Amino acid sequence: MDLPFDGAISAFFQNDAPADIREAIKRADKDDILATTYPHPEELARKVYEKDLEKLQIELAKLQVWVRANRKRIAIVFEGRDAAGKGGTIGRFRQNLNPRAAKEVALPKPTETEQTQWYFQRYVKHLPAGGEMVFYDRSWYNRAVVEHVFGFCTDQQREHFFYQVNPFEETLVQDGIHLFKFWMNVNRAEQLRRMLARENDPLKQWKLSRIDVEGLGKWDAYTDAIRETFERTHKAAAPWTIVRSDDKRRARLNAIRTVLHALDYDSKDVKAIGRIDDSICGSPDIWDA
Repeated sequence: MDLPFDGAISAFFQNDAPADIREAIKRADKDDILATTYPHPEELARKVYEKDLEKLQIELAKLQVWVRANRKRIAIVFEGRDAAGKGGTIGRFRQNLNPRAAKEVALPKPTETEQTQWYFQRYVKHLPAGGEMVFYDRSWYNRAVVEHVFGFCTDQQREHFFYQVNPFEETLVQDGIHLFKFWMNVNRAEQLRRMLARENDPLKQWKLSRIDVEGLGKWDAYTDAIRETFERTHKAAAPWTIVRSDDKRRARLNAIRTVLHALDYDSKDVKAIGRIDDSICGSPDIWDA
C-alpha cells in the first residue's frame, strides 16, 4: 500500500521523533493512555461511553428544539493540534441533530480575494442565524497559531489579530450569540500514534495534509504560540475551555457536558448530563504543553 507523502510520518517516527516518544508508542497497549500526567490510565470503557453518549445526545436534541423555538444562536469553536479529536467531537455533537440547523464549518485555505478582506470576514458569514448552531472545525485562531508557526502571516498581522479578536468576540456575545471556545489538547506521543494510524488506514489518509506532516517537527513552536494565545485571549466574555483529549471518549463526553450545563434549555435533565470531569476539562490552568 502506498503511504501518503511517501511515508513521511513513519519516517519521522523512525528518524526524528524523540526517543521517549518512540518508546512510549512501542510499548503501549491499544487502550493505554500515553501521557504520564493524564489522570486516567486507560480510555473509558466503550459500554460506559456509549451509554453516557446516548444520554447526552438526547439532551442535545432537547437543546436544539429550544434553540429553534426561541431563535437562539450558538457558535462553538474547536481548536487544537492536529489529530487532537476536533472533528470526531463535532461529529458526536451533530450525530442526532437536524443538520440544517447544526452546521459544521471547516474552511479551506483563503482564496486570493479572501486574503484581501478583513481577516474575520470569511468566518463572520458563517455565524449562526436565529435557531442555528454552528461548529467551527478550526477558526479565526488559525492566525494566532498555525499561520504564525508556518510563517503564513507577518508578526504585524498577528498583532493586529490579537488587537481585534477580544473586542470581536465580546461583540458576538453582546449581540446574543452563545460562544464556546474549546481547545482540544493532546500529548505528543498520542498525537504521533494517531498520525501513524491515519497514515496506514486507507479510509483515514484523506485527513492528512502536508501541514500535518511538517507540523510534527514544530511541536515547541506550536507550544509557544498556544501558550501566548491563551494568555491573550482567555477573557471573561469568551473564555477558553481546555479538553485534554488523550482519551477521545472522555473528551467528547465532557465537551458536550460543558455546553449542556451552560444553557438553560427546556426539560433539561442535569442528572442525565452528569458531572464534568474537571481534571481533563476546564480553564487553561489544566493545559499540559
